[in-house]
Amino acid sequence: MDLSSLSFFTLVEPPDGPDGPHAADGALAPTDLARSSWSREQLHGVAVSGALARTAERTVAALGRDDLRPARHTVDLFRPARFEPCTLTAEVVRESPRICLVDVALSQHGERVARASVLFLKATESTDAAIWEPGDRPGPPPVDVAPPTDRPAVPFLRSDAAWSQDFRQHQNAGRKMSWNAAVPVVAGERLTPFEAAAATADGASLVLNWGSAGVQHINTDVTLALARLPRGTEVGLAALDRVEVEGIAVGTAAVFDREGPIGEVVVTSLVNARRSISFDREEYRDPNRA
Repeated sequence: MDLSSLSFFTLVEPPDGPDGPHAADGALAPTDLARSSWSREQLHGVAVSGALARTAERTVAALGRDDLRPARHTVDLFRPARFEPCTLTAEVVRESPRICLVDVALSQHGERVARASVLFLKATESTDAAIWEPGDRPGPPPVDVAPPTDRPAVPFLRSDAAWSQDFRQHQNAGRKMSWNAAVPVVAGERLTPFEAAAATADGASLVLNWGSAGVQHINTDVTLALARLPRGTEVGLAALDRVEVEGIAVGTAAVFDREGPIGEVVVTSLVNARRSISFDREEYRDPNRA
């Protein structure tokens, strides 16, 4: 199957809500690619985060604010999103010349299952002051391993093993990185760089919570902070820090593209060891590669 023909959702109903502060963004039906590895009856967070980002971005575009760009995307995953159609609504909490704050809710059967708070800022000019920043930054795989693309692909991973798409090689306790060519959120729509970054952010669990026994933690919230958008739809993640105490884990990952760093993502998660996801026998074939 050609991954470029896939998406997480299809648009089944056009928006029919108000155009005011609580605007509706239509109903989305999930595709098989949106199924969670935790349960086939649930949606994974990558699809949910991408859908929430799509609605926030469309809401700001409807305001005519092309002078703003997304700088912070916080997602709360407080109920399991079922593998069923969902609706999205947005509220503009605050709009001013330099910021716009949008709250988005994803609902099923009239009940909210996830939400996002998305902050858009107006770019100006950086100061010329000398301020500390790290000198050693993560980067993408070599181009002969992962050539640049605008088509979805199986993620590349690096750990104690070299960059590869073979998940079996990376089920270890090594510090992890991933390189992701994102999947479109809605069929027939061009994936935006913000949607790609927001969806990929939930996938930080693969670099922060994947160890020798698989992924044993489930995300409860994700915060993506961006200094700029990725150039295109390829996004990398690299584990920076992780702390776990009594089953509650907090991890931070660097976010980057082919040109350099673009931000960071922080993930809070709960242990879910009885339903861990193991990749030691999984082989994902990328049909877009020879």
